[in-house]
Amino acid sequence: MKPIIAPSILSADFGYLAKDIEMVNRSEAEWVHIDIMDGVFVPNISFGFPVLKYVAKLSKKPLDVHLMIVNPEKFIPEVKALGAHTMNVHYEACPHLHRVVQQIREAGMQPAVTINPATPVALLQDIIQDVYMVLIMSVNPGFGGQKFIEHSVGKVRELRALIERTGSKALIEVDGGVNLETGARLVEAGADALVAGNAVFGAQDPVEMIRQLHEL
Repeated sequence: MKPIIAPSILSADFGYLAKDIEMVNRSEAEWVHIDIMDGVFVPNISFGFPVLKYVAKLSKKPLDVHLMIVNPEKFIPEVKALGAHTMNVHYEACPHLHRVVQQIREAGMQPAVTINPATPVALLQDIIQDVYMVLIMSVNPGFGGQKFIEHSVGKVRELRALIERTGSKALIEVDGGVNLETGARLVEAGADALVAGNAVFGAQDPVEMIRQLHEL
């Protein structure tokens, strides 16, 4: 089965955002990945809901919204209003994770949980059957264009084993330093979805790059 490709608009040219979204619309990408940063949970600020309403209006692809923020549950209504397919919250930001996952599902979205590079897969044992997807960060969140953290491949294998052992139907998504080389290894290890930023938007032919990632 081909991996789901979710170009991250964090790496798009914001001066020509409509043009970049139109490119994603005509590509083979399945989703649009949106990183929301608050400058508190991560050391950077990306964009807020006024910009995202514009993205949602232009995108013909389902929105995969990743909240790198504290108290993400406060924004469930705003994310739902975008028409988001997936709302992705960090394990590290949610002391009452089951409740947040339930609230996301009750709002009509697919709940996903993200873990940082230093967070062990084993901590997902008690939530893995309740989520639509787990996002493994293969860089420390907060900035685009970072170097791929090698042990992420092993984490994908470990997560795949946990999913199979528990009978979970969760998808595995990976974000950070994804390109043709690292993407191939991640898919081989069991990843279902790849978030790609610089690899897509920095390519001479982004549509062709998405096609090649899709063929991994």
